[in-house]
Amino acid sequence: MIRLLVGVLVFVINVLYRDRPYPRFYVLETVARVPYFAYMSVLHLYESLGWWRKADWLKVHFAESWNELHHLLIMESLGGNSRWTDRLLAGSAALVYYWVVVALYMVSPRAAYHFMELVEGHAYHTYDEFLKTNEAMLKAQPAPQVAVSYYRDGDLYMFDEFQSCSVAELRRPKVDNLYDVFVNIRDDEAEHVKTMVACQHPEAQNTFQSPHSLVPARAEVVLPPVEEKVTELVN
Repeated sequence: MIRLLVGVLVFVINVLYRDRPYPRFYVLETVARVPYFAYMSVLHLYESLGWWRKADWLKVHFAESWNELHHLLIMESLGGNSRWTDRLLAGSAALVYYWVVVALYMVSPRAAYHFMELVEGHAYHTYDEFLKTNEAMLKAQPAPQVAVSYYRDGDLYMFDEFQSCSVAELRRPKVDNLYDVFVNIRDDEAEHVKTMVACQHPEAQNTFQSPHSLVPARAEVVLPPVEEKVTELVN
């Protein structure tokens, strides 16, 4: 069933967008955000019912959706959403897949994570092939500002958070041209695959932690009492 769901999505995108890469990536990234929304919806439901609380899972999945959002913003900046037909298809597919993944996650979280592992794996290979075919063209074009802001100049806390299998050395990609941007997006998809695999581990429910939860606690900072701060502001 899982491979069928992924296969239908891949088939439709490949057939309709064979010669239109940016709209193709726009649709792919719109749908790719949805499973993370579904995971968080179910996790919030379970927490509200008092069944179990998994703050680290929520942090990582939100960071993953944040990453996919910026992939989507990059595709929009490249004109991927210029046609209303593409926006309609992307939105319709996202709505359908949201409810499918919600139901799947409630029945079997591991199966839902395997679904996303396959989707992200397909995305990785799609971007990798695009890079190999269009290297010269991409290197001649500037990086969109949204990509520069996300990968280099912005707050990189969320960028680090979704890479749950990263080692101590932080990933700091370069963003000199459009080729670099697509390299970064491709590598993001590989990180998503690793995270989805980690979420399927038999002991993940008890051991999975976000990257920032694993960082050693920083030295305690002693702050002045609130009264002192208020006095300073008044004076």
